[in-house]
Amino acid sequence: MKTKIILFSTLASIAFTSCTIVKQGEVGVKRTFGKINEKPLMEGAKLFNPFTTAIIKLPTRTINMEVRLPLPSKEGLTVQSEVSILYRMVGSYGPSVVENLGRNYEQVVILPIFRSAVADISSQYFAKDMHTGQRSVIEKDIKNLMDNQLKDRGFVVESVLLKSIILPPGLTKAIEEKLEAEQDAQRMEFTLNKERQEATRRIIEAEGVRDAQKIIAEGLSPLLLRFKTIEAFNKLSTSPNAKTIITNGDQPLMFNAEK
Repeated sequence: MKTKIILFSTLASIAFTSCTIVKQGEVGVKRTFGKINEKPLMEGAKLFNPFTTAIIKLPTRTINMEVRLPLPSKEGLTVQSEVSILYRMVGSYGPSVVENLGRNYEQVVILPIFRSAVADISSQYFAKDMHTGQRSVIEKDIKNLMDNQLKDRGFVVESVLLKSIILPPGLTKAIEEKLEAEQDAQRMEFTLNKERQEATRRIIEAEGVRDAQKIIAEGLSPLLLRFKTIEAFNKLSTSPNAKTIITNGDQPLMFNAEK
């Protein structure tokens, strides 16, 4: 009889006991008779009574939420975009999130705050800025604004990424024409610089020739010319060939007698 009682108690205990596993990247929230336990359940196996208690598991890993929406610009245009929001929940805030926001917190708080933040930030920039180097600045500003509004609720926004930006057709054409004009101006500037360098090279070359001729001209004094003439006469006098030399005393003029 005692054995049957023990066996019945064991079976009853098993029947009224259940087990769940909180995995890595998750946090468990225990709710008993509708009341939330303020202490979060970390990784591991958790026993609970399925008739009175429920274990709600929430992700704490990074979540990528992709949103398609129009962005208002400073000049009043509408820019179509696709945005990725990378965020995560802080595990210690799990009970508070379940109690105040519920399990559908992404639609309740993350998305509305994002829509508000992106409208506030994008309206401060021109449409063309979203397609240029200002893009990273816009992403950072949206991320910081969201982070400030969500950190007290237990969420951390890691980054906001403007994955695609579709500008109005007219603006796209204007940007392309401007870029093409800038490239033409750069090519023209390159050509002008090349011509300037070539002109500078020619000037330097001409100045070098002029200076060399000036030095040579200054060095050809009458005494030097007479000395060179005497040297020429000496070389002619030692030559074995017959020659006819006509001179005015300053410079020799030689004829080959054999011809």
